[in-house]
Amino acid sequence: MIIDVIGDIHGYADKLIGLLKQLGYVHNGQYFVPPSGHRALFIGDLIDRGSQQIATLETVFAMLDADVADAVMGNHEYNALAFATLDPSDTLDLSDTYSANDINSNSSQQYLRSHNEIHIRQHEAFLAEVPFGSDSHQYWLQRLYELPLWLETEYACFVHACWDVDSMAILKPLLTDDNCLTLQGLIATSKEDSVPFDALERVLKGVETPLPNGIVMIDKEGTKRTRVRVRWWLDELNKRTIHEVARAPASALAQIPIDVLAENIDFALKTHKPVFVGHYWLTGTPEPLSLQVACTDYSAAVDSGYMTCYQLDTEQPLPLKASNFVQHLHD
Repeated sequence: MIIDVIGDIHGYADKLIGLLKQLGYVHNGQYFVPPSGHRALFIGDLIDRGSQQIATLETVFAMLDADVADAVMGNHEYNALAFATLDPSDTLDLSDTYSANDINSNSSQQYLRSHNEIHIRQHEAFLAEVPFGSDSHQYWLQRLYELPLWLETEYACFVHACWDVDSMAILKPLLTDDNCLTLQGLIATSKEDSVPFDALERVLKGVETPLPNGIVMIDKEGTKRTRVRVRWWLDELNKRTIHEVARAPASALAQIPIDVLAENIDFALKTHKPVFVGHYWLTGTPEPLSLQVACTDYSAAVDSGYMTCYQLDTEQPLPLKASNFVQHLHD
């Protein structure tokens, strides 16, 4: 079996369809049928940014419903759920079980993900097609709940940002048996400075290390950051400098002394299987991140980026090979 691991789509249905056709998938009037011996796997971040949100969701979920594909949740799907869910913490007992109606009848107007200017801007492409509170909005939110936070098979591991089994163990009691979020799980993981919040951040956004005191970075969304994302797939993270491990532009790292070590990176990759992720906005010619980790996000959400797939042979998952990547060169 060949698993076509497809990177972040972000509402660019035309790029996705171009890649599927390039891979030999054929639309039968209802969904894209894979070539014999193939199955698709979407690595998360289906939504936001692009102008074809519903077309993307319809394409992906038609394949999921036909059981010719799998998918995991990305941080943008998680954010969409939190953005649409009122915070019940002031009026409901969080130890109880309750429904979405209980939450949304709450008099509080504070949402689990705040409706500030940055969050609205990040989500505006989705809400332009799926108006907030509409029947369509409610339908797609329920479908997003169907996406597991991670998938593990006998031959590989699939997660949006980081395969951290310690964080997954923390999250597991908040999930369904097949690793999908519950409403209680969404609420628990949205509380900043909590153990569930930090665990969810690891799985869907990656591993971070503190910046030296007094140093702040401004990310592409305009948010001030006192921590920087790191390349967790490298060995001996705590023995390397921030410059060696950081996932940040050189211009942003210029303010950090070259010899400052990364600190407090409590992470180890605890699997011998290959791990597939998205999330990281890579550019250039695709190649594995390490002997064990491959990313299929090559910035398809910008004009210069390409929808990217890794074709995983389940009979011989390792070694990872650059030749197994396929890109749809839309231009």
